[in-house]
Amino acid sequence: MELEESTAACRGRLDAFLRSVERRALRMAQLATGNLDDALELVQDGMLVFVRSYRDKPESDWPPLFWRVLDSRVNDHHRRQTVRRRWRVFFGLGAGADESEDADPLAAVADANAIGPLEQALGGESRIAIERALRALPDRQRQAFLLRVWEGLDGAQTAKAMGCSEGSVKTHLFRAMEALRKHLEEHR
Repeated sequence: MELEESTAACRGRLDAFLRSVERRALRMAQLATGNLDDALELVQDGMLVFVRSYRDKPESDWPPLFWRVLDSRVNDHHRRQTVRRRWRVFFGLGAGADESEDADPLAAVADANAIGPLEQALGGESRIAIERALRALPDRQRQAFLLRVWEGLDGAQTAKAMGCSEGSVKTHLFRAMEALRKHLEEHR
């Protein structure tokens, strides 16, 4: 009986942790991939891998471990995309090779001038500028910035999540901050 209660309590804490990071994880994955559907898949896969592999670890270790798992999923996604692009070029296929001939090519084109409700609510131009600046960063710099500044992980936790030294985290973060300042100078 007592084991069941402790298992249920652990499951509850794990669920609460995953709920607390899911939105930020989705946003980070979307910034890394540029695609909401891919980001949703990566976050879901990352959460499943995290639960299978690390649910028995101490709760204090969960944040860096989760971000490490998500980072691995994002890196795997980038590798797969690179391989797919190479094969498409090799076989002379265009980006739309997966589409059927009956599909309307204009139906998939988003209106670049349309401002969505999120952009309107968050200040449109500034939000778009920040997102562009973050996407322009190299992956490791963006990751260091988001984990340290957005997630609030300390240097050691960030290093553990990124699989590098604390010195590397500091270097990536410094370079990210410099690049962001440069990109966002006109929006001050």
